[in-house]
Amino acid sequence: MLENLDIDDSDTPAIGLVPPGVSWEEVRDHIKIAHHHLLMLDDGDYTGAYWTGTDMALVRDLGPDPEEAIGEFRVYLQEHDET
Repeated sequence: MLENLDIDDSDTPAIGLVPPGVSWEEVRDHIKIAHHHLLMLDDGDYTGAYWTGTDMALVRDLGPDPEEAIGEFRVYLQEHDET
């Protein structure tokens, strides 16, 4: 489980920001247990991650700005009933 995540809960759903140095395997393990929506910087752009019920799904290319990435990820989750 990932601890001490920064959480943006200014809107629904709340989104956790993964700190640098965390692997995708650690993200998957966390999401599998906690079912949190997470955002991780990956090769200069943010990628959103969430649990589908059976596996981790990724939303790539959310851009380099964390605030914009959070907004775009929230819209995606709401449009796909993943909130």
